Amino acid sequence: MEIPRVTIRNVAVGDAKKRVQVAASATAGFSQSLERGLQILAVFNERRPVLGIADIARAVDLSKSTTYRYVATLARLDYLQQDPDTKKYSLGPRVADLGFAAINSMEITRVAARPLQALADETGHTVSMAVLDGSDIIYVDRRRSARGVHQGMELNLHVGSRLPAYCTALGKVLLAYRDPATLRVLLDRTDLARRAPKTITAREQLTFALGRIREVGIGVSDEELAPGLRAIAAPVRARSGEVIAAVNIVVYLSIATTPVEQLSARLEAPLRRTTNEISTRLGYRGNSS
Repeated sequence: MEIPRVTIRNVAVGDAKKRVQVAASATAGFSQSLERGLQILAVFNERRPVLGIADIARAVDLSKSTTYRYVATLARLDYLQQDPDTKKYSLGPRVADLGFAAINSMEITRVAARPLQALADETGHTVSMAVLDGSDIIYVDRRRSARGVHQGMELNLHVGSRLPAYCTALGKVLLAYRDPATLRVLLDRTDLARRAPKTITAREQLTFALGRIREVGIGVSDEELAPGLRAIAAPVRARSGEVIAAVNIVVYLSIATTPVEQLSARLEAPLRRTTNEISTRLGYRGNSS
């Protein structure tokens, strides 16, 4: 017997309603406006700190008029700020507040504060801790020695500073412990530009150096980020054993001219002791790194 057309139509309409209801429930609580606003903020980075409306619109694939409405709202709320002369935008103070609040709320910064300061005081050098964010590192803590002897040429780095991972001791340690697939993706995104006299600019050479770091648990940067800047770094592990941060000791040629191998040998023990202490406080019970 032939099924009446109306029955077929009713079934089709019912299916369509169900599909709409499923789609609605899948996006329940999702705000496209918020997503677009966050996408706009994410466009700004160290390489693109200042952008015009046209630049932002291209990056987020929106029309200029739509982009302007979002940007104007973000600027009114101090998440963006506009240069009155160029009319271009940069990140505003509210973004910095959020960043510092996030860093300060991290368990690792609370756990590591005292050991990091003790390491700086023991060695007399500046000590930093960083985490990996894509192919960059972000400083989450930075401690100076209480001895008060600081080098005049020290880089202007602070909590929240971002640097390329490939040319820093901290970054190389963090890259070394990524799984091979993730590491390939990160290196694909990295421009191995020369930043200092001894920057590693060949991918094969960098890959070899990262493998060596994974074997010995120590990373060294010898004038790879800036002239005269040397550092030794070691990993910090979470309870699971995953490397989630790295700690370094920075020594400038202006205050210590010994070969980097001797420097590393002298500083390795206190550095490992500190990273092991932080890892233990985070719940790690494996072998020392």
